[in-house]
Amino acid sequence: MLDGGGCGGWLELPLNILIPEPMLSISFLNRLFGSTPDPREQWRPLWHRIVEEAREPDYYRMCGVADTIEGRFDMVTLVLSIVLMRMEDNSELRAHTALVTELFIEDMEGQLREAGIGDPTVGKKIGKLMSSMGGRLGAYRTAIDAGNRAGFAEALRRNVTLAQEDEAYSLAERMMRLDARLERTSADQLRAGEFS
Repeated sequence: MLDGGGCGGWLELPLNILIPEPMLSISFLNRLFGSTPDPREQWRPLWHRIVEEAREPDYYRMCGVADTIEGRFDMVTLVLSIVLMRMEDNSELRAHTALVTELFIEDMEGQLREAGIGDPTVGKKIGKLMSSMGGRLGAYRTAIDAGNRAGFAEALRRNVTLAQEDEAYSLAERMMRLDARLERTSADQLRAGEFS
């Protein structure tokens, strides 16, 4: 079992999973060589809550998500996508979405390395995963913003590994309820990893 960034192992990755190349940023260099606190740390409770939500057994028992490596990864990216959409819609939180995404990348990179994937390959895999996540985020946003449950269920059928495809509508309903809860969640609650 691979480490989920302090959340316990949340996923085991196969050696062939696809992920985007990480980008070296000024904030990364400042964290590496500077003495200022890592600004991502204030968002770590939210990252842990995202992983905890994605591991909720009912998604796998009641909503048809496959309890596999791929299914668990798909749920983490789905919950992360819903959270990022809500953060992007809030002027106070919008600037911090990159920090939450960096925590996801850090976790994924650590898991890939732990799985034995070497330096030359990790960046390419991270790059492909981030590209995939960007496409998912766009599909989910389009359906959720339109209140289109059928369209959201179809996006989930295409992007989430389901053991029972006919349960995609149940998963869509549950994720739309999560989205509504996040709309009621304050910036301080979100930073603390609390969902209304």
